[in-house]
Amino acid sequence: MLNDLKMRTLKPREKSFKVFDGDGLYLEVMPSGSRLWRVKYRFQGKEKRLSLGRYPEVGLKAAREKCFEIRRELAAGRDPAQTRREEAARAKGACSFGAMAEEWYEIQQLGWSPRHAETVRQRLDQHILPALGSLEVGSVDGPAVSATVRGLEARGTVETARRCLGIVSQVMRFGIATGRATSDPCPALRGSLSPVKPRHFAAVTNPEELGSLLRLIYSYPGFPVVVAALKLAPLWFVRPGELRHARWKDIDVDRAEWRFVLSKTKQPHIVPLAQQAIRILEEIRPLTESTGWVFPGRDSSRPLSNMAVLSALRSLGIPSTTATGHGFRATARTLLEEELGYAPHVIEQQLGHMVRDPLGRAYNRTVHLKIRREMMQVWADYLDELREKRSIIIPTKNALEV
Repeated sequence: MLNDLKMRTLKPREKSFKVFDGDGLYLEVMPSGSRLWRVKYRFQGKEKRLSLGRYPEVGLKAAREKCFEIRRELAAGRDPAQTRREEAARAKGACSFGAMAEEWYEIQQLGWSPRHAETVRQRLDQHILPALGSLEVGSVDGPAVSATVRGLEARGTVETARRCLGIVSQVMRFGIATGRATSDPCPALRGSLSPVKPRHFAAVTNPEELGSLLRLIYSYPGFPVVVAALKLAPLWFVRPGELRHARWKDIDVDRAEWRFVLSKTKQPHIVPLAQQAIRILEEIRPLTESTGWVFPGRDSSRPLSNMAVLSALRSLGIPSTTATGHGFRATARTLLEEELGYAPHVIEQQLGHMVRDPLGRAYNRTVHLKIRREMMQVWADYLDELREKRSIIIPTKNALEV
């Protein structure tokens, strides 16, 4: 059970964490320092959450009373979230932007990843709500929003300014849909912000340098899970988040396939498994299969940290200007075409980019699968040859004709 002394002494951490009280009531401490009351409950078999306000504005006693009311509604067969939506619809009149933003967040976060939900929460707490939260929705106009995002831009955080503008826009469109706002001032402001300089991930595209990088990777003496992730990153060249979230249930060694849903496009995808990849997987399987994750973190209920592979590269003396986890995608994209002769559209398909097939479909996970199987094995052999400084054998088949 919580008490005021314990809550006052809670310190923020790098990631948000929860401290439970009882009956589903808990206090969530955000990295920004915000402490938010939430209650977790189940309705018709689905888990749901509601926000009860911030501590200390909402004290422990008040939070428990609100939690009791929610439990009473559940006992009567009503969904408290639906009750809130109905009350908001009836109160179409005066409404603060902050209250509307909280309602929008509570609904939207259910479909977000924990990391994205935490990022949006931090931007709301640090940048948006302090400036706009107390304003009536009708007062959130172009000048008010412009002053907020231009202030961020002036501090040099141009990308954050653009992201915050997008969040305000989404909240205002939510207000329009629920009858509490009449317009969204944000689209007219997008051209007023400085353009964001495109960021390119560092990547090695010289074969000899890649061989040296691979030798360093194979010398890494760290935790076996990180060792395996490091070795598979250049072999698979998927997005770092997709690598970390790989699950054993999606990997079929007999068919030599890893099937999953792409994080960016939400489309099904297949990574053919070269023999080298299968050997690495079989080495790590006894250590991690019971967790469900191919690469579990220190807390085995969660995947490897998003910094694990990057930190391993840095510990090997590889600077961020030379190589990154995401940069292996550019490495493969360049060398598969320039050195191994594979057609760009085949490589793009394997990268999980949008490539239209002859029937005009934007995505089809089985397109070019036969040549992609060959390509992934040739790529794995090529990486071995570079790492071991053997003479490199280019495939005799002209893959450019595929």
